[in-house]
Amino acid sequence: MVSLPIWMITILTEFGPAIYEMSTWYKIEVLVAGAILATGKRTVSAALRVMGLSQERNYAKYHQVLSRSVWSGLEVSGILLRLLLKTFDSGGPLVLGVDETIERRRGEKIAAKGIYRDAVRSSKSHFVKASGLRWMSLMWLTTIPFAQRVWALPFLTALAPSQRYYAEHASVPNKITDWARQRLLGVRRWWPDRAIVAVADSSYAALECLAACAAWPPPVTVITRLRLAAALDEPAPPRRPRQAGRPRLQGKRLPTLAIVAVAATTCWTPVTVAQWYGTGERTVEVAADTAVW
Repeated sequence: MVSLPIWMITILTEFGPAIYEMSTWYKIEVLVAGAILATGKRTVSAALRVMGLSQERNYAKYHQVLSRSVWSGLEVSGILLRLLLKTFDSGGPLVLGVDETIERRRGEKIAAKGIYRDAVRSSKSHFVKASGLRWMSLMWLTTIPFAQRVWALPFLTALAPSQRYYAEHASVPNKITDWARQRLLGVRRWWPDRAIVAVADSSYAALECLAACAAWPPPVTVITRLRLAAALDEPAPPRRPRQAGRPRLQGKRLPTLAIVAVAATTCWTPVTVAQWYGTGERTVEVAADTAVW
């Protein structure tokens, strides 16, 4: 029997409601403690080895915690977010980062693997492929006191297979924006009365996803990056009295962002950012406007 410190038992007890089999609880304690102490890759075998259980006869049962045991990953994510907010929250909107990462995996039994663009090693002129599993992650962006910068604390991760995986299984594919929309809706249901701001890259700049986030009561604000050639228009003008025909959805076409960036008439406002990627204060110039996309 592994004896854990009181502080670790106190934290693990918070996740008790998400574990539906009591026989799994002891194995979870061993794996969590082993994951903290292990060096290198934090696999189940590495966790057992550092806990002195490398010769455990029933080692397969520890692997089955992740593959066969009954527990709710979504409920665990909600509990984890609540604990993070309880520890580091200082009020204000709940700012969430949305991004995906590639876990490089090989083997014929890795059914959901695909081939994706390696964002770290690729550039505008050089394309690098990566084979593995694509995970879509939600992260709480908050300032950690001892770090003096904003950290991204992941609390919910979902496997987002490629379209080839869905084609082989004859099912309707989910886009990466669908996974983000579903997970953001889950967080909105957990915290129905708090302002939520989601920050994502241009992969999530899709009208369907943004329209869904804006329609929730209350809505989720999404900050993303549009293409420089995005079609922007003025808001639709008000209808005139007794005007016939279908109401207009947009007004006069506006210049593209590429034109606005170099136009001499653009009004730029200096703004000081307190922590620019952990390097201290930096002054940047911004131009703000409202448009229909």
